[in-house]
Amino acid sequence: MSTTRKAYPSDATDEEWAFVAPYLTPMTPDAPQRRHDLREVYNALRWIVRTGSPWRYLPGDLPPWAAVHQQAQRRIAAGVFEEMVHDLRALLRAAAGRDPDPTAVVLDARTVRGTPESGHRAGYDGHKKTKGSKVHAAVDTLGHLLGLAVTPANAQERAQVGELADAVQEATGTNVEVAFVDQGYTGEDPAEEAEARGIELAVVRLPEAKKGFVLLPRRWVVERSFAWAARFRRLAKDYERLPETVAGLHFVAFACLMLHKMVLLPTGSP
Repeated sequence: MSTTRKAYPSDATDEEWAFVAPYLTPMTPDAPQRRHDLREVYNALRWIVRTGSPWRYLPGDLPPWAAVHQQAQRRIAAGVFEEMVHDLRALLRAAAGRDPDPTAVVLDARTVRGTPESGHRAGYDGHKKTKGSKVHAAVDTLGHLLGLAVTPANAQERAQVGELADAVQEATGTNVEVAFVDQGYTGEDPAEEAEARGIELAVVRLPEAKKGFVLLPRRWVVERSFAWAARFRRLAKDYERLPETVAGLHFVAFACLMLHKMVLLPTGSP
C-alpha cells in the first residue's frame, strides 16, 4: 500500500497482494512502463466494488478513474479474476479437507434492480415485480463461485442451465456430476441440457406443508453466496452498461472474499 495516502478498509493486505500480484503482472518484453502503481490500481478497483461509487468519483489519492476502468475491463475480458477465483477455490477446498474440484454444485438466480446505465438491456421480472437484470450463478457446496451469467430479468432460470453447466465443467475439468436446483428448473429441456454435459439435475422441492420461510437442503448455500455478493454495493444494483462487466465484478468481489478467508487459514494449511 502507498505510504502517501490514507488507508482504505477495502485495500488489499500485504498477504492478499502477494497472492494477487502474479495474476496482474504478466507483460510482454516490449510493453511500456506503467504510469500508475499496479497495487494502487487494484486497490482502486476494490474500492469501487465495495463502495458502489461511480468510476469518476474515485478519491483523488487513488489512480485516475480512466486508468482503473481501462485496466479493469482488460482483465475482466482476459478472465483474470475468474482464474483467480478458481485457484482460490481449490486452495480453500483443500484446506477444508475437500477435493480441489467439486462433484456437486448449486444453481440459482437473483434479480437485481436496474439503473439508467443498464436500462437498455433490462427486463421485467413479474414474480419479483422488479425491472432490471437477472444474475444466474453456479457455486460449489461451500458457496464458492464457479460460473455466472447475466440476462434481462424476464429470462427463465431453466434456459441458462446449459451455459452454467458449460462453465462449471470447464472450471472443474468435467468433474461435476450433480447440480442442485429449485423448482424453477423443472422440465425436460433443462434436464437434457445438464445431462448432455454429464450432470444430473436434482430438483430440491418445497415441503408440501410449507408455512412461512423454509430453509431448503443444499439450496441455502447459493442464497448465502448471493448475500455475500450483495454486501458489495456495486453489485446491489445493476450499474453497468455491459453484462460482461456485471459478471466480471462478481468475480472481483468473490476474489476479495476468498482472499480474506485464505489469509485467515492457520499456518501450514494447503
